[in-house]
Formats: sequence, structure tokens, C-alpha cells
Amino acid sequence: MIFPNVGRKRLWGFVVAVSVGFILSGIIVAIFFMDWVNLVVNHEVTLRDGSQTTQWWAKPPVVPMIKVYIYNVTNADEFLNNGTKPILDELGPYVYVEKWEKKNITFHDNETVSFNQEKIYHFDESLSAGSEDDVVVVPNIPMLSATSQSKHAARFLRLAMASIMDILKIKPFVEVSVGQLLWGYEDPLLKLAKDVVPKEQKLPYEEFGLMYNKNGTSKDRVTMFTGAGDITRYGLIDRFNGMPKLPHYTEDRCNDIMASDGSIFPPHITKNSTIHIFDKDLCRKLPLVFQEEVVGANDIPGYRFSPPKNVFASVEENQDNMCFCPQGPPCAPSGFFNVSLCQYDSPILLSFPHFYLANDSYRTAVEGISPPDEQKHKFFIDVQPLMGTAMRAKARIQINLAVSQVVDIKQVATFPDIIFPIMWFEEGLDSLPEEMTGLMKLATTVPPIAHATLSGILFACGVLLLIVAIWRLVRGANRLNSLQLAPGHVGSPPNKGKDVQMGNVPKY
Repeated sequence: MIFPNVGRKRLWGFVVAVSVGFILSGIIVAIFFMDWVNLVVNHEVTLRDGSQTTQWWAKPPVVPMIKVYIYNVTNADEFLNNGTKPILDELGPYVYVEKWEKKNITFHDNETVSFNQEKIYHFDESLSAGSEDDVVVVPNIPMLSATSQSKHAARFLRLAMASIMDILKIKPFVEVSVGQLLWGYEDPLLKLAKDVVPKEQKLPYEEFGLMYNKNGTSKDRVTMFTGAGDITRYGLIDRFNGMPKLPHYTEDRCNDIMASDGSIFPPHITKNSTIHIFDKDLCRKLPLVFQEEVVGANDIPGYRFSPPKNVFASVEENQDNMCFCPQGPPCAPSGFFNVSLCQYDSPILLSFPHFYLANDSYRTAVEGISPPDEQKHKFFIDVQPLMGTAMRAKARIQINLAVSQVVDIKQVATFPDIIFPIMWFEEGLDSLPEEMTGLMKLATTVPPIAHATLSGILFACGVLLLIVAIWRLVRGANRLNSLQLAPGHVGSPPNKGKDVQMGNVPKY
């Protein structure tokens, strides 16, 4: 006979197996859930032809702006004639609203994509402190660049240059409008160079402007990694105008251009990560390190990255910068970066605004520039670490001209060796649109909650079922041991009290 307890035992044994399965599933989810989420994120952010991510990347639904501040020289004649300290009046901001779009997008079989960046600038007078027609007096950059370059040339060439400048009435300072200074004005020295310089040595522009030829689609062709196959290279530049590296410096690490364009970065960024951005006007890739945790629009968590404080340090303070000084000492002073190799040998030095992180003697060599303020003059980018998306950015750079005294050129014979500030700008965006932050909010908040909830439910259900099953099995075993078999009949056996016939037993 099969007892009912055997069936119950099999049932609760099955329940034990199921509960162990739940527990193991909870452990697996707890360990691997975020890895699965990362795989999904990697798939979604990868640039693919026609994807939503690619559409946002190609035509970002953002409103970036650039704010320009001009250092207007108010005592140019006194400075040149009497050696008076330059007095500057910081004008601005002059605000331009930008529209970004990537043009001529081509996907390649080697998991890269090429494009030309278009930037359209629209002046917004309502946000500005003045008009593009405001007149400013600034150093004559084409002239002072030419005189500085001639410092080590033959003396007769310097004298000839002085005569030409006399004839053309070229002076060390020019009076131009803000619009002309930024977007271009006809310069007599450049016009002369166009006519007399050999074709192979001609400059690629006919006018001078600090942002000349930047309003429109860039001719520079950028090729970057899509992230397919190797997510760690997502958004990093592979080639710039067909070149895998810069040709300027003495070591490959300084010529390296594998960096972001500042819009997207490889996902899964940590506080120990160093991210890089590249822009040809910087003449290098710029490292950024973690500064602090921040909270962006829609309460999205992010990491703030800024250049390390020794990024523009002198070679004495930071030996890693030695390869950025290919001509050898003297190199750029601490707090400055020499971009002359990318600016047709013009003695242009970049720094942070108001000489932030440079020796204060450069600021006090002129009057009218307030002490630097880290909150106003620091360069930073806020990045969503899971997805590698830039949430907020303030790229702040100051353009300076390193002027050298050249005795044989009378126009600058009294001009002291000085680093003359020209302008500084702040380019970036304050936040992302709601359509992007909404999805980022889901991507950053739902997975951790789902991770904890799902693993907790699986583990709790498994433990509860296991406890119940074990309890029922133990209880069933105890009941089985206490059972006794009941007799089938009660009374005497049938033959009790009767004589048993023995057959023919002999009698004696």
C-alpha cells in the first residue's frame, strides 16, 4: 500500500527545489543586474545610422551660447609714447546663440563615423551688454605677430618691414568694431602678403578676425569611433582631416588626438577617470579630472570634470609639458599654453580668464582686470557618468598676445615685452532639454530601484518558501514516526479450545 505522506513529501521536496531556485536567481540578479543594464546602455548609446541617439548627436536639441568679453585699451597713445601701464576696460558680454549640426555624416565599416561640424552664431543683443557696432581699441595682432617673428631675422628685413608699415600707416593698435574684431576686417598687412607671398606660403584667409571663418560649416573633417565593438572608444576622435595625430610636437603623447569633441564621452565614467577633449584651436587634447559630484536638471546626478591645476604649468613645475615646447627653452610661462604652431606662428598664448592659475604679475602688468574668480573663470564640464553625456559645460579660455620689443622697427621700438590680453570667452550650455533629461532620469533612477526590488523579492520569496517547505517536511516526518499499525480482527483464533484430529495414531 502507498501512503499519502509519500506524495506530500514529493510535493514539498519540489517546493524546496523551487525556493532554492528563487534564492539563486536573487543572488544572480544582485550580482549581474547592473552588468545587464550596462550592456543595454552600451547598445543604446552606440552611434548607428538612423538611431535616436545618432539623431540627437547629429543635431543636438540644445541651445548653446558663447559669451565674449573684450579688453578695450583706453590709453594706447600714452602706453606707446610714455611707457604708461596699459589701462584696459573689460567690455561684454557680447552673447551669441549657437546652433550646432553635424553635416556630411558617413558611417564606415571600421566602426567609425566622419562628419563636418556646423556652428551658426546669432548675435543676441537682448542678452548682451552692448552692440556688435561698439568700437574697441585692441593690439594689432597681424602687425605685432609679424614684428615678433622678425625679431631674429636679418636687420635689413626688419628695416624694410618698418618702411612698409610707415607707407601703409600701420600702427600697433587698431580701432575696430566688436563685430569686425570677431568676424573679420580687411587688414593691409594681410592684403599685402596676399600679393607678394609665394602661393605655397599664403595664409588661408584674406581678412583678420578672432573667429573668422567659424560661422558656418567647418572644412575640417572629423572621424570618431561609434562605440560598436569597443565601447571604451565611444565618441573619441580617430582622425582629424585624415591625420591620426598632430604633427607639431616631439612625442606621440602630446600629438595624440584620441579625445572627445566635448559632446559625448565613453560611458561608465568613474571618479578616477581622466577624460579628454580636443579642439584644433587648443592645439592639443586637454585632460579633465574629477572635481565634485553635481546634480543637473531634473535631478540627474553627474560628475564635474575640470583641467588639473598644473595643465598649463611650466616645464619646471610639470615635466610632462616638456614635449609641448618643441623649440626648447624658453617655453611658455606657467599658466599659459603656446598655440603658435596652430596659428601660423603668431605668438598667441592661451590662458584661463583673468590669468586664473597664472602668476598674478601678468594681471597686474596692466590695469583694469579684476582678480580671478574660480567660479567665474574655471573651465568645467558636467558629465552623466553612466551614459557619458555632457549635461552642462563652461569652456572658458583667454586669448593673449606675447609681444616682443624689436628695436629696429620704430613702430614697436618702445613696446615692452608683455603678454597682452585680447579677449576671453565662455562657450557652453546650461542644461539639456526635457526630452533628453527625461530619458536620462529613467536610465539613472529605474535600474538601481529595479535591481534592489527584483533581487530582494526573489530572495525573500525563496527564503520564505524554503522555510515553509522544510517545516512541512519535518512535521510530516514526525507524524510518520508516531503512526502504529491497527489489527485487522479482535477475538480468539478459530481453532482455539478444539481438539486437533491427529489421524491414525497407533495406540499403545
